[in-house]
Amino acid sequence: MIEPKKRGAEMAVVPVGVKRPRTELVAAAQAQQLSAMGPPRSSSLQAPIMLLSGHEGEVYCCKFHPNGATLASSGYDRLILLWNVYGDCENYATLKGHSGAVMELHYNTDGSLLFSASTDKTVCVWDSETGERVKRLKGHTSFVNSCFPARRGPQLACTGSDDGTVKLWDIRKKASVHTFQNTYQVLSVTFNDTSDQIISGGIDNDIKVWDLRQNKLIYSMQGHGDSVTGLSLSADGSYLLSNSMDNSVWGYMIMFEVNAVCLCCRFVYIWDTTSRRILYKLSWRNFMPQICMHMHDLCNTPTRGM
Repeated sequence: MIEPKKRGAEMAVVPVGVKRPRTELVAAAQAQQLSAMGPPRSSSLQAPIMLLSGHEGEVYCCKFHPNGATLASSGYDRLILLWNVYGDCENYATLKGHSGAVMELHYNTDGSLLFSASTDKTVCVWDSETGERVKRLKGHTSFVNSCFPARRGPQLACTGSDDGTVKLWDIRKKASVHTFQNTYQVLSVTFNDTSDQIISGGIDNDIKVWDLRQNKLIYSMQGHGDSVTGLSLSADGSYLLSNSMDNSVWGYMIMFEVNAVCLCCRFVYIWDTTSRRILYKLSWRNFMPQICMHMHDLCNTPTRGM
């Protein structure tokens, strides 16, 4: 089991203790009364926004555990921090093992394993219960920007790297199962719902679909005007969400009310994987590199430390 790790006050949730004039206190009390008259909060957080402090550099990724009770974060400091979502949101464990910045995290479907991609050219697989590293995947010759485990079936994972390749891994084996050669750096990868195709995006602005049975590129989806930095498939596998640096946001994410709690100036596209057409477009104002959804709350990763 992961042993709880005590952290100093600078690592804990930061309280706001500024003394306010009586007029502000009265206004706050009136606001609370008005809020009580509205719909009840569905969140179990102690406050609408909780600040988690602990990283010593830029934070690149946050991912909720499938059970929604814990959160993993990673960044420039080469560390993976595990947090409790409710209560004081304390950092209860730190995973060490990468020698470079940790760019992306993903849990497998049942949450038993955590995958991490790093600039040290490797992907690590962690036991999320014990915090032990159970596998290190080596084979890329440059930064690994993205990784993703298969939703179902064999224990497969895909990775994308600055070396211009997309690799397929069976985590029970030492070497990659297959390598797909892309023309330019690959920034994001994911599987389709049945895990027989890999979808990738990179600095060539296109979204590419690689077939694992034919071991080749079968088609590309065009529409972005700049690098594709993130990909995510809907739960039923019918829609593809793509994030880009072309200063617009396309997406079906309006259903999550993202615009009510965070802002972004980059593009996100939602694709219909059957027709290969873009369905929706949203636009935010400030840069926000990643967003991850919890069943009740939203977690975003800023460009500076948490």
